[in-house]
Amino acid sequence: MAPAADREGYWGTPTSTLEWCEENYAVSYYIAEFWNTVSNLIFILPPIYGAIQTYKDGLEKRYLAAYLCLTAVGLGSWCFHMTLKYEMQLLDELPMIYSCCVFVYCLYECFKYKNTVNYALLFVLITYSVVVSIVYLNLKEPVFHQIMYGTLVSIIVLRSVYIVLWVYPWLRGLGYTSLTVFLMGFFLWNVDNIFCDKLRALREKMPPVVGAVTQFHAWWHILTGLGSYLHILLSLYTRTLFLKHRPKVKFVFGIWPVLFVEPPKKL
Repeated sequence: MAPAADREGYWGTPTSTLEWCEENYAVSYYIAEFWNTVSNLIFILPPIYGAIQTYKDGLEKRYLAAYLCLTAVGLGSWCFHMTLKYEMQLLDELPMIYSCCVFVYCLYECFKYKNTVNYALLFVLITYSVVVSIVYLNLKEPVFHQIMYGTLVSIIVLRSVYIVLWVYPWLRGLGYTSLTVFLMGFFLWNVDNIFCDKLRALREKMPPVVGAVTQFHAWWHILTGLGSYLHILLSLYTRTLFLKHRPKVKFVFGIWPVLFVEPPKKL
């Protein structure tokens, strides 16, 4: 549903099966949902930095894939919210499934010897991705995608809780922070959907800059982007500890957490 407050813009009439609460083309003629678009930078830039650091540290390629998959989600979401075209919506939603499958593989293979491959788990995750993609392309039902995505997130959460409770309890801070941030984003996602009419009415009474703070779908991007990034740190920290490396979280510019990994000490 496109409310009357929405304007026409560069990309024309939306063809996506979803539209969000942000007013279309309210900020830029070339970007349908400005704040929902630019908030995806958190999915793009930090994971690229993480991928570069992972490559420099010579860590397993599965974690390089995890960072790059998160970047792919951000790029797809950027294109979707910028255009509100159905093809770009798929670039957002399907990579969410694929990236979560990579996260599941990484997390469930944390306690295996180096250079081993779990072909059975790979087969299950690839089959899951293919089946979800085929069904969703034919069904075109966003709720189906949300359920399939939520299932993967639940599997990741259960494994993470197991690790921080019974394997490496000193990682509880990182694990719980990741989960809390993600759940905060999910809460705001629901607020944006349920109270959209009231939020739009409120923005009409507020200066544009102040009204931008109430773009809760953009906050969903920021919080889930941070939560997903912290999850990769948790997974990578767990893996490198098992391999007897010396991982350490440092803060770039005193703000953004990055994992630096030193090789095992030679005896």
